[in-house]
Amino acid sequence: MGKSSTDRRNIWCFPLGTVGRDMVYVIVSNFLLTYIMFTRELTNGQLGAITAIMVAARIFDALNDPIMGNIIECTRTKWGKFKPWLVAGAISTSLVIAFLFNTKLQGWAFITAFGIAYFAFSITYTMNDISYWGMIPALSRDSGARDAITSRATLFAGIGNGLASVVIPVFTTGAMAIGGNTQSSYGIMAIIIGILSPLFLLFTVLFVKENRDDMKTKPAPVSLKKILKTITGNDQLVWISVCFLIQETGSMIIAGGLGSTYIYFTYGYKGGLYSTFTLVGMSATAFLMIFYPVIAGKLGRKKLMGWLLILSVAGYAMMLVSPKIGFWLLVIGFMCASFGQYGYYLIMMISIINTVEYNEYKFGTRDEAIIASLRPFLTKLSSALIVMITSGSYMLFGITQFTNKISYFENLASKGAITEDQKLEEIDKVLATVDGGKSTGILLVMVILSLILMAVSYFIYKKKYTLDEEEYKRICKEIDDRNH
Repeated sequence: MGKSSTDRRNIWCFPLGTVGRDMVYVIVSNFLLTYIMFTRELTNGQLGAITAIMVAARIFDALNDPIMGNIIECTRTKWGKFKPWLVAGAISTSLVIAFLFNTKLQGWAFITAFGIAYFAFSITYTMNDISYWGMIPALSRDSGARDAITSRATLFAGIGNGLASVVIPVFTTGAMAIGGNTQSSYGIMAIIIGILSPLFLLFTVLFVKENRDDMKTKPAPVSLKKILKTITGNDQLVWISVCFLIQETGSMIIAGGLGSTYIYFTYGYKGGLYSTFTLVGMSATAFLMIFYPVIAGKLGRKKLMGWLLILSVAGYAMMLVSPKIGFWLLVIGFMCASFGQYGYYLIMMISIINTVEYNEYKFGTRDEAIIASLRPFLTKLSSALIVMITSGSYMLFGITQFTNKISYFENLASKGAITEDQKLEEIDKVLATVDGGKSTGILLVMVILSLILMAVSYFIYKKKYTLDEEEYKRICKEIDDRNH
């Protein structure tokens, strides 16, 4: 079936809208804890408080996602049900991150301000995120167009993710830090990203057209019972949710802070090193972003997952032996592991979206926004687990005793008490005192745990998710027969 002009426009304009959004997500999810560790002198109690705030906020945020999805389902405006929340969420999120990364408070005053701002971020980003991904099922019912929209959206999300992951370390850590210190550079980066996010979103808001047939009917009121019934009644949604939570937790452990800390402690306090690690590591995923529909069409999702797991096992093995060989083996290993993990992410994403038709087949209602809300719901639950794993590793291996010293010199540089060269010289002396056991401990956590969780996700998916390509086509055909 040929794609309509609306499908073709949606395939390009919808994905462009997520570039800035994902840059926002990266600076908060991947770098916020790193920013705090290297700009604040923390006691274990304060680190524990920060961890508790982040975990509580992300669990609250996750529980709020299906509610937000239900609110969106009930929205009726001349701009549709998604776009008003996209705009409101993008602008308010930009204001919150500008504050989060520019406050110069220290100690418990910072902890208090951080708690308020972080919960605010949980609310504002949810408005934007649920409405964005919830729009996909409303853009096209053609399976080819939907695969193209989903894979291209993840491509542009990857572009935003990759840009932020590469640029942020380079210009916030080491000799190239903007303003000569980490505090100032993160503040500037947050403002730039906060401006880019709503600008990119204009492509989606102004040029994307969604199907609004369901808006002709009066919406049911927001109902927790409806949310729970939709989620728990759809057995395929339940199983893919379990798989996604496990896989996403394992996939993001390295990016959650342990990866950058390991590299700085092992190879030096140079943001360019972590940017290289991230850039090369993620470069292979661009292949999947472009060619996933073709590959998955030829192999099938479950067979493809088996090959991706084998590749990731090889990658993680290279990372484990990299201390004996060098930095570049670590990078190549991460590239192989990331290729496999990203392939799993794409498969999980599309598998969640396909349960919309399964829901319509079983219950007669699509409930797109509620089902789509499960993806960010699970991502946030996994991010809460990642914060616990990361902070627990820092406490277990005594990492704060070194990061506090680094923060001390970063703060002196931000006040102009020492020069940038003096700061870097003192930080190099601090890192020279880190014993190999601590770095090895971090490496073991981020490699072994990631691999175990990926394997568990694979075996659950293979056994419990029955909505494969043939079954999905059968269900869609039966739905069409009913409607005609």
